[in-house]
Amino acid sequence: MNRLPVRMALVLAFAAAASATAADRDDFFFKKGDRIVFLGDSITEQYQYSTDVELYLTTRFPDWDLTFINAGIGGDTATGGANRFANHVLAEKPTAVTIDFGMNDGGYGGFDKGRFEGYVKNTEAMLKAAKEAGVRVALISPNAVEVRTAPNLKTYLETQKQFYAPLKDLAEKYQVPFVDQYAVTRAVMEKIAADNSPVKAFPGGGVHTGPAGGLLMAHTILVGLHAPAVVSDLDVDAAAKKVAKETGCKADKVEGGPEGVSFARTDEALPLPVQKDWRDILPYVDQLKDFNYYGLKVAGLKEGKYALTIDGKEVGTYSAADLAGGVNLGNLESGPLFEQGQQVFKAINQKNDLLHHRFRDVVMKGAPGGDEAKKQEELKKRMDEIDARQAAIYKLSQPKTHQFELKAAK
Repeated sequence: MNRLPVRMALVLAFAAAASATAADRDDFFFKKGDRIVFLGDSITEQYQYSTDVELYLTTRFPDWDLTFINAGIGGDTATGGANRFANHVLAEKPTAVTIDFGMNDGGYGGFDKGRFEGYVKNTEAMLKAAKEAGVRVALISPNAVEVRTAPNLKTYLETQKQFYAPLKDLAEKYQVPFVDQYAVTRAVMEKIAADNSPVKAFPGGGVHTGPAGGLLMAHTILVGLHAPAVVSDLDVDAAAKKVAKETGCKADKVEGGPEGVSFARTDEALPLPVQKDWRDILPYVDQLKDFNYYGLKVAGLKEGKYALTIDGKEVGTYSAADLAGGVNLGNLESGPLFEQGQQVFKAINQKNDLLHHRFRDVVMKGAPGGDEAKKQEELKKRMDEIDARQAAIYKLSQPKTHQFELKAAK
């Protein structure tokens, strides 16, 4: 495969999915105080991309007080989503919903007009119901199947393109944002294949996500919905012992000089803790610069290498030239920022286990004997516990002041 066209396709796909990679918060789909429902099939029910989206929103906006509900059901289609939209979505009183159906709708083979017409009809039914209820919607095409791990799906890869073609027009008709996840993920996987990379984004039969695929989906969705790229950014002048610029953070107590510098930094948000099993796919998602940029620029240092410590823990080594140009610390593998983010991630996963059981055991099954009052009582009881867990997660996600130091590497 010629790599230049693949690379161009990747760039164009990202451009089509989002007109800007770093927009103002006012342009972002999600808002403070949102009650968010992720609606979809088994890919949604995997709690991978949805959890990664949640992790981003929680660490990036630690004062937003968001609620997250996953209404994914394995094997479901747009028909099922439309039929259960009232009971599984609107009954939860959401302010924002993501709709991600279409993987099962096409039948995993050649194009079928009947299936296609049903998919379009029921997708529109969901958009109409949301509009009538005053709920914001983001319409998302599914990921492209990964034919490198499932060569039998080559025909379906093209069927997907036909199936999802009307989504952009439907989104425009109902004035909702559309993320062409199919185009982006297909371009990324073609680039991965051209590079003969070991990354397998969708190892589950070419359809279901592994951790790298979950990140790819979350990145595509969030960037497509104009998520702010910058966690925070700090410019320090070591020679002058002063802060030159602060974005999303405050710094003081600048000490040192051209041979090294130290300062205290307090951020408004946390960087996303980048997982070990995400790292191979980072080159294909812009190293998360458009998603998780935690910047540090230091001017005035003598030429050489400098070890960076945060609260006394070494987290990396950088050249004076790199520091002068600015480095992204969002992808650190260790240190207090990473460790705090990991605590948040762990707590989110534990909370989501309760959320999944609430959905499967109560929302879907109902109360024994069909007693609606008992069902509502059980739903409230479980949601109260989930809300308490969510409040604890927000306590964990509050930024702290950290001591940064750069000194000549040994």
